[in-house]
Amino acid sequence: MSTPIRSTTTAAADARIPGTHPFAAHLRRTAALEAAQPHRPWTPEDGPLPSLYLSHGGGPLPFASREWLDPLHGWARALPKPKSVLVVSAHWESAPLSVSADRPDELVYDFGGFDPLYHSFRYDTPDAGGLARQVVGLMPDAEQVHQHNRRGLDHGAWVPLKIMYPAADVPVLQLSLPTEDPDRLLALGERLRPLREQGVLVVGSGHMTHGLPFLTREMFTENRVPGWSADFDAWAADALARGDVAELARYRTAAPGMPYAHPTVEHFTPLFVTLGAATDPTAPVVTTLDGYGVGLSRRSFQAA
Repeated sequence: MSTPIRSTTTAAADARIPGTHPFAAHLRRTAALEAAQPHRPWTPEDGPLPSLYLSHGGGPLPFASREWLDPLHGWARALPKPKSVLVVSAHWESAPLSVSADRPDELVYDFGGFDPLYHSFRYDTPDAGGLARQVVGLMPDAEQVHQHNRRGLDHGAWVPLKIMYPAADVPVLQLSLPTEDPDRLLALGERLRPLREQGVLVVGSGHMTHGLPFLTREMFTENRVPGWSADFDAWAADALARGDVAELARYRTAAPGMPYAHPTVEHFTPLFVTLGAATDPTAPVVTTLDGYGVGLSRRSFQAA
């Protein structure tokens, strides 16, 4: 007897989303697009995929807004469809280095205060065991990687990827964020660099500004952008455009808006994995999403 395709579980859960919900409309649009123009899969002739840094939004909020839905899905479609995806998310800080389960039974619903509907969302992607073995093989012998049997994807991984690849037909593995040190994260990204040549999309998932303790009513209701968020975003955009990795690494003391933009730094530091995985970390990046949501910078980019 053949094994059922796990993405059918995702499809069944998606079918229960109310038809008027923005994400239900997104699923209809993307299904029609896929039927008319199937997403071309990556081949070796395409060369290495870029590495991505994406701002993943607040909890499940991106599911409810075309300002997130359309650009994230458009970004995915602008690239060949990867063979698999490796995500380093702000929401899994763990040392020693760890990888998620090859085929987890459950997602991590690590958010609260939202519609319970989102706790019924599924993202049952194919087995990522092959990618897990590749990742482990790229690490130094002295750095043992802990492999989890049950841990699923947290919202920094599954929320944006469900928007980008809604059919749940691309294997996804999550790698923990083991340190805050930019140099060590750049080195980690460099070790992951060969995966891009094999059709693996390497993703650092965070948020360009993430001053949650300093959100105001006006930021929620009017998307008012505070100075600390705008100033940090402008500084980061300038450094990224110049390929100034050393300046980015000095963010704690060099960046305007600190520490308000990042009272804790785990939403910024995945950027260094992204840059480390790039062929040339000092090359200017390509910005794919900018602007603000609830006053926080959504700046996202890809590095060749």
